[in-house]
Amino acid sequence: MLEGKVVIVTGAGRGIGAAIARLAAAEGAKVVVNDIGVSLDGSGGDRTPAQSVVDEIAKAGGQAVPNYDSVAEFGSAAKIVQCALDNYGRIDGIVNNAGILRDVIFHKMTEDDWDSVHNVMLKGAFNVSRHAADHFRKQESGAFVHMTSTSGLIGGMGQVNYGAAKLGMVAMSKAIAVDMSRFNVRSNCIGPVAWTRMTESIPPKDPAAAARIEQRKQVTPEHNAPLAVFLLSDAAKGVNAQVFATRKNEIFLMSQSRPLRGIHRADGWTPARCAEHMYPALKSGFYPPTERTADVFPWDSI
Repeated sequence: MLEGKVVIVTGAGRGIGAAIARLAAAEGAKVVVNDIGVSLDGSGGDRTPAQSVVDEIAKAGGQAVPNYDSVAEFGSAAKIVQCALDNYGRIDGIVNNAGILRDVIFHKMTEDDWDSVHNVMLKGAFNVSRHAADHFRKQESGAFVHMTSTSGLIGGMGQVNYGAAKLGMVAMSKAIAVDMSRFNVRSNCIGPVAWTRMTESIPPKDPAAAARIEQRKQVTPEHNAPLAVFLLSDAAKGVNAQVFATRKNEIFLMSQSRPLRGIHRADGWTPARCAEHMYPALKSGFYPPTERTADVFPWDSI
């Protein structure tokens, strides 16, 4: 389904990114496997993961090259796109998958915890997408796939930085779709589920969470790759500005922010009228303040 296309997958040395890169190559794409080989918190650097995925793709008969430039800096991200152009002469698809974790309860979160996560995920997705956009516009085709998370779509404990970045990617994707659809460029999001080194690093907080982890181990990174590869293909030309989620053999179309209900007063509003009228009229539609991913996607239904 991707024969003749050139695809960049960021953070593709391990986990979901590696699975997407391998399947994209198996479906005929020439793949730039981008990964700087850092630990989960963004420290260090090892070129082995990206090269290993490239070697796997080559062994299977596909075409791929490694790239070790960071998505977090605008100039560095330009080199990722240029790598595709230098090796394959064009660019057709971007999968913004790179990410790090700095999980900590909000009142203990530092500025660096916030900035590091946003620089890699939200700013990084912008950086790579922006450099690809010039080429997509000129050729009047292209596809972005941004890996969001239910930590942003729904909520998660100790993930204010991560959740904000991931939900920001949804807004970015929609705005890209609005701006770029005139050039036949599409932009969609996937909220994946998989047992990876990132999810493995989050300790269970209670026995119920530990039980969910055992179920989650059934969901490999490869379960997320088919939807991503489809969204990169011409078969998905009618799919734009959507948000999906995956869970093993399930695919969900997620809602986007729209008005739930509204009330009107001809005499206008005061704080007291909000308390007397607005609050009781709308409170039945309020979302629970502590609702998290596990509450919306209970694992006993997998």
